[in-house]
Amino acid sequence: MTAIAPTFFDLPVVWHNVLVMLLTFAYVFSVPPLMDWLVTNHGLPRDISRKITHICAGSVIVFLPLFRDGDWSHYLNITVFAVWTLLLIQKGLFAADDDQAVKTMTRTGDKRELLKGTLYFVVVAMICGTLYYKQFAGVLAMAVLGWGDGLAPIIGTRMGKIKYKVFCERSVEGSLAFLAGSLGAGLFFVWLIVPESFDPAKIAMIAVAATVIEAVSPKEVDNILIPTGVIALSAVL
Repeated sequence: MTAIAPTFFDLPVVWHNVLVMLLTFAYVFSVPPLMDWLVTNHGLPRDISRKITHICAGSVIVFLPLFRDGDWSHYLNITVFAVWTLLLIQKGLFAADDDQAVKTMTRTGDKRELLKGTLYFVVVAMICGTLYYKQFAGVLAMAVLGWGDGLAPIIGTRMGKIKYKVFCERSVEGSLAFLAGSLGAGLFFVWLIVPESFDPAKIAMIAVAATVIEAVSPKEVDNILIPTGVIALSAVL
């Protein structure tokens, strides 16, 4: 007989999961104010703050092991992304130029950027947290999207010397950073969340394939193409 995992304060599962959900809110909603402070007071470039926020958002899956399965309430893991979906739509249409989200999640300060790649990201996160909840494909997709796609432009725009172009210009250095971030995060998060599916060779092959997908993806839609590729490859490899 499988032992039931303990809950916080011996609470019923639903209330335990509510508490974990609140932890995800505290974590996610602490990032924009911190990035805003760094951008405003310490000159952190917008593109760096945007990608740090991106990495932090992808890393919210670190809370998944705390969610207890057994009823509908484990789907509360996507609540923070559902709220951000509504916020991004509102801010992308109506936010002021000095809005925290505009300053920390856009490249240029144009609020309409929030309706593109950033919005796609949170929609993908909701899919991974429901259809692929605690599954290899969903965990790896978020790890690759968060860390691989987060590190690539940080390294590429500052250290990239060897340029290439398919639909948009990228660098070999940025692509290598994508591969390193995807592989490292993929190994860690799969081991942490779904250890029964831990397969370093499979993770490495998918990380390489995701690097190629990122390299040939047009801007903005890579947040759709990368996780789609990871999920598809997870099913066939």
